Parts: sequence; structure tokens; C-alpha cells
Amino acid sequence: MSRRVLLSAASLLVAAFVAPLAYAAEAPAAPADAVPDAGAGPDAVDRVVVTAAPYAVSLDTVTSSVNVVTRDQLDVAPAAGIGDMLNGLPGLRSTFYGPGASRPVIRGLSGPRVMVLQNGVGQVDASALSPDHAVASDPGEASRIEVLRGPSTLAYGGSGIGGVVNMIDERVPSTPAANGFEGRLSASASSVDDGYAYSTAIKAGKGPFVFAADLSSRRTDDYAVPVAPVSARLAARDGLTVDPDKTVKNTDVEVDAYGAGVSYVHDRGFFGVSVKRTDTTYGVPYEQILAPIDPNAEGPVSIHLQQTRYDLRGEQELDNPWFEKIRVSIGHADYEHAEVSVEDGEVGTRFLSNGTEGRVELVHREHDGHQGAIGFQALDRHFEAIGDEAFVPSTDIKEYGIFTLQRLDRGTWGVDAGLRFDTRSLKTPDQKRDFDNVSASLGVFLKPSDQLFYALTLSRNGRAPTEFELFANGPHPGTGGFEVGDNTLDNETVTSLEATVRWKGDRLRAEGHLWAAKYGNFIEEAPTGAVEDDLPVYQYFQTKADFHGAEFEAGYDAWRGVTQSIRLETTFDWVHGETDAGVPARIPPWSLGGSVVWNIPRVETTLEVRRVAEQDRVAAFELPTDGYTVVNLKATFKPIENSPLRLFIDGRNLTNEEIREHASFLKDIAPSPGRSVRAGVAWKF
Repeated sequence: MSRRVLLSAASLLVAAFVAPLAYAAEAPAAPADAVPDAGAGPDAVDRVVVTAAPYAVSLDTVTSSVNVVTRDQLDVAPAAGIGDMLNGLPGLRSTFYGPGASRPVIRGLSGPRVMVLQNGVGQVDASALSPDHAVASDPGEASRIEVLRGPSTLAYGGSGIGGVVNMIDERVPSTPAANGFEGRLSASASSVDDGYAYSTAIKAGKGPFVFAADLSSRRTDDYAVPVAPVSARLAARDGLTVDPDKTVKNTDVEVDAYGAGVSYVHDRGFFGVSVKRTDTTYGVPYEQILAPIDPNAEGPVSIHLQQTRYDLRGEQELDNPWFEKIRVSIGHADYEHAEVSVEDGEVGTRFLSNGTEGRVELVHREHDGHQGAIGFQALDRHFEAIGDEAFVPSTDIKEYGIFTLQRLDRGTWGVDAGLRFDTRSLKTPDQKRDFDNVSASLGVFLKPSDQLFYALTLSRNGRAPTEFELFANGPHPGTGGFEVGDNTLDNETVTSLEATVRWKGDRLRAEGHLWAAKYGNFIEEAPTGAVEDDLPVYQYFQTKADFHGAEFEAGYDAWRGVTQSIRLETTFDWVHGETDAGVPARIPPWSLGGSVVWNIPRVETTLEVRRVAEQDRVAAFELPTDGYTVVNLKATFKPIENSPLRLFIDGRNLTNEEIREHASFLKDIAPSPGRSVRAGVAWKF
């Protein structure tokens, strides 16, 4: 099966590489402002990526895989956690632990290998520790979200070895408000969970002082599914009598986030501060069975998460022959979440995380096609778990990093290079470990024509072990095991190679990636066969691992009329993983999606069909997952021509498919929601 998938992926990329060459000689170059971005619609323009490098790089010339989700897209997207929000982008899935907690899975990797940032610095939360821990920032707050895969993550250190997701907001204003006052508002309601959500933000002031404030909130009840939540496979394996109720219980969610900021904005930069408060309560799904019942099992649990975050950001142009500007971003957060019994309100385990992370970047002055930057990054964080399930000791974590990124663009060819040195210290009351890592990348790119772009990038990255991989020793219900760390673990390293091709024509825009990653000292966990506290014991250890895969996305303007158009879009992804210990757990199967986008005056309608394959290549302790086909249909309507007001209606999973996300720890007890209709409004003013 994997050989057929690999041949299919290679065929797609060969076609993407070769076909444009035959067309390039006769196809005229389209103006940049008329070229649609793949999947973004005919009115999209070239966009600049701010996460991949401190200097400006357009999406068309990034040497690895990057996606940008704009505020316009967020306004009409389903209200969800960051993992669920991004699920379905090429190479991305979700850890889906019910609607309250999700993190991105990027190219088969998640947890401590995927960084989730806010304005380029860390969340300072506990979401990487366990899949049932929510990210402390909600996508409803963001003005845009950028997703980096592969070598482009080097600037953020080893914790981004699998990928980086950066949620960018304007809570610290970087520009004056248009006409002195501007804002946005979006609101929606959904049927599958009796949910509603809203998000609003305003910015006021022409300068030099500019003020901003934002608020986002969502509420959902238990959601409906097309089958009993417990899978037939799990019931058959464990001899369970399942609860036939087609509702995933204890999955209600309450999210509130609000903040404000002020900046001093002038012609050559800005400097400002902000504060944000997040208050979230969500239920954790449990195994809904009628028999056998364990009289000693703890009842349903909800998680109450709170974080107060302070940010300082600034940018200043410099009168210096070498450096054009300096950029600063610092975030400090106090985070706490408590696991609370639904039955009696008793607080069980509490997780505390407080700390500060900051970045300083000096951007070189561009000269003769050369761009570059040097940067410094530091983190000081204290983590503590208190309670019966405190399986990780209190830990003080300090990290320091220095990096440089350099780019030479000669028009038809160019070079990208990066180098980073990291040091990380982890100290508990009983022991201390120190780690040093050197990461580097080198990429070359070719632009034979205005339409065609090729890149090949080689990189080597290192990641220090986390506090739970080193020091864990106790029950961890979030993963269903008694976890035991190994305080002798060494750095995890990866050498990766990625090939990229992009075609940007008048009607067709396409992008493909083939990649391979070879890991040394890959950190994973596996059952030992022992049982502690009625849970199977999982031991962390290191082995060798190989991952490889492919991603492809394209958009084609099939028909352009005077006032109407039809656009066809497609996406494909596939990842294969292997370790010396066997198949890694929770590797997503391949997926293939297609959409038809029909535009008429004031109305855009999108029909989307996505096929996700079965996954029967599994680790020894996990069950296979059936494939599924999901059908979505949405329409956006502008009631007033040339107005920023939009109304939308969105039908999701219209065929009411049983959807189990293989990357989720809960796939066999909490499938994804069934058929749902969502309606809402989005307005910019």
C-alpha cells in the first residue's frame, strides 16, 4: 500500500516538475497582483511570510513548505482549537482530545517537536506535556497564522524540529489605525454541539499613540456523532458493552480570551506593550461503556485553564551601514490549569508554568540581492505539577540561542543558509541536565522563469529532551499510561532533505514537496509489559528513525466569465515513519482533497470532498483506523455590494461519516463531530 502511495506522490511531483517546463517557454508571465494563490481564490496577491525569516520573503520564493491562514479565512472558519483549525492543510492533522484540546500534528510529529508560538515567542503553557492540555491561545485572537515545516523552522530551535505554528496578533499595534479607528467582528452558531462563538477587535489612534483591544469567546455543549463513541474494534478487543448514546459526553467547552495594548508608532518603527487574560474550562471525553464497570475508576474530569500574559514588542529602523532594523519580542506568562472532578468538584492535579521568553533580531541592510539577520533568543521557565497525578517533578528550564539566517537572490538562482547554536538546562530538586545543540541548513533555488521555482534544502537540527521525557515517573491518564522517563537521554538529531517546486501561472498555481528525515537518538516511548496503578507502564528510550513523505496543493481557474468564475483546488499529503523499534504510534494515513469554488457577484460557494485513508500500519499497542470521506459545503454572501459585511453558512460532514483521527489518543472513544450546520456573520469596519 505504501509503495502505491509513494508512486502516486512521485507521479504528482514529476508532473509538477516537468509539465511547467514544457509550458514555460510559451506562457506569458502574469502580473503579480493578478496571480491567485493556491487555494486562496482569484483575488489573492503575493504574501510575505514573517515567521520563516526576520527579513521579508514572499510565499513564492520560500525554499520549504509554508502555509498562511489570513484573518478573512479565520472569520468564516469553524471556532476550534489550533490543531483542529489547521487540520486538513497539507501535512497537518490534529491531536484532537475532544473539542477543548488540540495541537497540530505536522508530518507525523507532535507534542514537544511542534512549537506553537504567539508573535514569534513561546506560549509558556503546558500544552506540549500532554494531549489533554489545551494551548493557552485561541485562533480567534489571531490576525493571521503561519505554519512552517522542514528547514524553515531553524530560527526557533530544537523544539520546532517537526514544525512551527505562529499565531500573530495586533494586540501591540505596529501601524496606526486606518482613518483613526478600525475593527472587526465575527460571530457564528453551530448545530452539532449547540455552540456559538464570537470574536472582535478594535484599533484606535492615528499616532503616535495607538490603542488596541480584542475579545474572543466560544461555548459548546456535548457534541453528536453518527455512531456510539466507543469503536467496534476497541469493544471487540476488550470485551466491552458500549453505551449506544450517539453523543460524546463531557465535551462542553467555555473559552474566554480578552486583552488590550498600546504602542508608540512613528515613521521608523513602533514600541508597545499588551496584556491578555485567558480563561478556559473544558470537559475530557471518557470511555462510554455499560460493562464491565470498574468501581475504583475516577469519574469524568474537566480542566480549568487560566493564563495571564504580558507582551512587549517593538521595531526600529537604524542609521547603520550594516543593519537596517532591530526587532524585539518578549512574552511573560503565568499559567495554571487544574483537573477537576465533574462529580464532586474536587481539584486533582494542578499544573503551573510561569516564565519569560524573548527574541532580539538584527536585520541586515539589503545589498545586491543579499538579505540576512542575526538573532538571540532566551527562555526562563518554571514548571510544577501538584497532586496525585503529578508525574513530572518541578523543573527550572533555561534556554539560550543565537542564530543567523542569510539569503542571496540573484534573480534566476539563489542560496538560503542558516546556523543556530542552542543551550538548554533542566534542573529538578534532585538532578540537573545540560544540553548543547548546533543546527544548520543550506538551500539552493532556481527560477527559470517568472512562473517556475525549484528549491532543494539540506538541514541538520538538534533537540534537547524535555522535562517529561527525562524525569517522568507516575500515572498519566492523558495518555492512558504510567510514564517513566530516562534521565540519561541524549540530544535528538535529524538530518533532512526537502525538494520544492512551485508553478505560478495565469490560471494554474501549484506547489509540491518531497521530503525525507533521518533521526538519530529519536525519543519515543513503548510499553514494557508491566502494570502500575492499574495502568500499563510506558518507558521513554532512544532509537533510530526514518520519516519521509510528500505534499501537494494546486488551484486552477477552470472558467472565468465577466462576472462569474469556477476554480478547482486539490491537496494531497502522505507520511511514512519507521524506527528500529518498529512502527511509530499515531502516524496519520494519506489524504486527498478536492474543492470546487464558484464565484458569482456577491456570493462564493465551495464544495469540498476529502478522502482520508485507513491506517492499518500501526504500533504494537494501537488499533487500526478506518478511512473516511467527508463532504463539506459552504457559501459566503455579501448583502451589500463592495461592503466588508459577509454572511456565511457552512455544512460540515454532510454525509454524517464516522471520523476517527488516527493521530488522536482518543480515536477509539471520541470520534470527530457528525453532521453540522453553522451560520454566522463577519464584518470589518
